[in-house]
Amino acid sequence: MKISKLHEKKKVVFSFEIFPPKPQYPIETVYDTLEALGDLSPDFISVTYGAGGSVRENRTSELSGMIKHKLKIEPMAHLTCVGSRKADINTILAELQAGGIQNILALRGDIPEGGALDSDFTYAADLIRYIKETTDFDIAAACYPEKHTECESLEKDIEHLKQKVDCGVGHLVTQLFFYNDHFYDFCDKIETKGIHVPVTAGIMPMVNKKQMERMATMCGAQIPEKHRQMMEKYGDDPAAMREAGIIYALEQIVDLIANGVRGIHIYTMNNPLVARKISMYLQNILASVNES
Repeated sequence: MKISKLHEKKKVVFSFEIFPPKPQYPIETVYDTLEALGDLSPDFISVTYGAGGSVRENRTSELSGMIKHKLKIEPMAHLTCVGSRKADINTILAELQAGGIQNILALRGDIPEGGALDSDFTYAADLIRYIKETTDFDIAAACYPEKHTECESLEKDIEHLKQKVDCGVGHLVTQLFFYNDHFYDFCDKIETKGIHVPVTAGIMPMVNKKQMERMATMCGAQIPEKHRQMMEKYGDDPAAMREAGIIYALEQIVDLIANGVRGIHIYTMNNPLVARKISMYLQNILASVNES
């Protein structure tokens, strides 16, 4: 099923993200994670673009097929275009189509150190336009409540987002954030710019101090003072930090659902234990919202 159709059927769509193992590790190392996440019955699972960034090393298609056919859950395959020719993209699109995959999260991808590679695509909008012109995939795009780190302003970033939506995007998934007010302000701003597709909130539970500081820096997400205090208090105690991070994420999610968010996407970091605890606590809340 196309995820845009899921949004028509449910008030809040609940999903997870996983990433493939690096090329030097067997793909089987992620199978247990997928099985554990599948047991939680999310509405879909997204798979990031394979480490290495080449068609040869890309494992996203294979894992998406496993999610679709073994777990019986809808996959959303990430697809980046930086450094890719149309022939490369055509190869991956054909693999996904052959596997019955219907959903893609279309991204530019990170510019490698040393500058951009030769590519037929400059921006995510170019990739989205190409996919829509040549296929029938349901396409999602990324959005940034605190703006993309490379963009000069949030207003300019929203202009770029409008271009992506106008190219045929059916729904959006945000980068991680920790201030819900930033998300609400962002949704108000894009609404005034004519962006009316469902927006899913991307939530990353802060269960590891060093990892979260690195991710927040990479993504430009502001960390609230109370969360910094939490990391200082529990950061050297993995079990306590995990529980505190899960509780903080749950507070975020409950507030988002109460304020009408259309979707929750958990960046699991391939940690099914964290996903399980969050799912357990949200089970009745999601059921109540979606059945009302």
